[in-house]
Amino acid sequence: MTTMAHRLPQKRHLVTELPGPRSSSLTVRRRAAVAPAVGSAAPVYAVDADGGVVIDVDGNSLIDLGSGIAVTTVGASNPAVADAVAAQAHQFTHTCFMVTPYEGYVAVAEKLNELTPGDHEKRTVLFNSGAEAVENAVKIARLATGRDAVVAFDHAYHGRTNLTMALTAKTMPYKHNFGPFAPEVYRMPMSYPYRDPLAADGVAAADRAISMMDKQISADSLAAVIVEPIQGEGGFIVPAPGFLPTLAQWCRANRVVFIADEVQSGFCRTGDWFACDHEGVIPDLVTMAKGIAGGMPLSAVTGRAELMDAVHPGGLGGTYGGNPVACAAALAAIDQMTTLDLPARARQIGELILSSLSATAASLANDGRDVIGDIRGRGAMVAVELVRPGTTEPDPELAKAAAAHAFSRGVIVLTCGTFGNILRLLPPLAIDDELLREGLDIIGEALAAD
Repeated sequence: MTTMAHRLPQKRHLVTELPGPRSSSLTVRRRAAVAPAVGSAAPVYAVDADGGVVIDVDGNSLIDLGSGIAVTTVGASNPAVADAVAAQAHQFTHTCFMVTPYEGYVAVAEKLNELTPGDHEKRTVLFNSGAEAVENAVKIARLATGRDAVVAFDHAYHGRTNLTMALTAKTMPYKHNFGPFAPEVYRMPMSYPYRDPLAADGVAAADRAISMMDKQISADSLAAVIVEPIQGEGGFIVPAPGFLPTLAQWCRANRVVFIADEVQSGFCRTGDWFACDHEGVIPDLVTMAKGIAGGMPLSAVTGRAELMDAVHPGGLGGTYGGNPVACAAALAAIDQMTTLDLPARARQIGELILSSLSATAASLANDGRDVIGDIRGRGAMVAVELVRPGTTEPDPELAKAAAAHAFSRGVIVLTCGTFGNILRLLPPLAIDDELLREGLDIIGEALAAD
């Protein structure tokens, strides 16, 4: 693995209380101009970012353990990505691939066809956001199969459009009073080993879901099963071994399209290129976004050629889908992932995080504060599930307080989970070990605080 050079000093440095006066002033302006429905995890305003740090308008340097929700995998200002963006912008920023196509789109499609699981013939189409990719994957599955029904899972998150809200499990803040939602969406139980004893056996958990699908829908009415190989917003839930392969095998046997939503878990995040790779699962369709383009808006659906080719000309697309600047960024970001061997780096980061969190859990338990119910994840996608001492009862208040405490000390950490009780760690794969350890120490401090 090649060492990454950094433009900014990789250190936490606070010159004001957080938020500082300039950030506070911007918040006043924001309230007068921006709809309050758009929230922010950290009330500071960024002016620079590199490696594992974000610099705010007051000159504070914060440790970034969120990566813009798994987006800035290669760093928020990776030089190769920045140069590629600048070079393409000097040539042209847009022509619309549906009007005057360009090589960058084709090159990204070729790369995704190569990298995604399976050696079968594939096709790719590019969009702007993860929700757009998911929505179009369902469209493809429905058209190719001639069926309507779609299965999603408990704790799932797939986006904020009407169809993807229907696929998403959590009501607040994603679905509340935004309905009615798209029809013919069915929800099945997920493999959640910490909270469901049956789910500790992945094959048994999959068989339970399959039995329910047979009873409620029947395979000949089912277009697709969509699942996150590691659930993101739902709490970084890692299904038990055998769950995903069993579902995928049943789908193939019944000509149901198996869609892997790798929007958050893809592009080296879990220690492999895609989370499906850990069990050798080969999806029919893969949805991607977030880490794909180093921070530029781009998403994709890659899938079996016979499914993708079933859609009539003009049936897929969008004005900005596969924007040339975003495509240039994606090609540079993917090259960086390969050159720097970021799957290996993600595994190293994961080992460091798990070691630190395990020590924190043991220390807290020794002090009679056994508030860490579960530590789980793969690679640089790790969750801490917080509970009330001596129980498995979710403690969302502790998660919120710990995240706030960490922020006050200059560490950006995100929460998630159906119950709001999970700290999720998504550091840039460009982060230094020393900086990461400091951030983890502060999280331990935050969990120990009264």
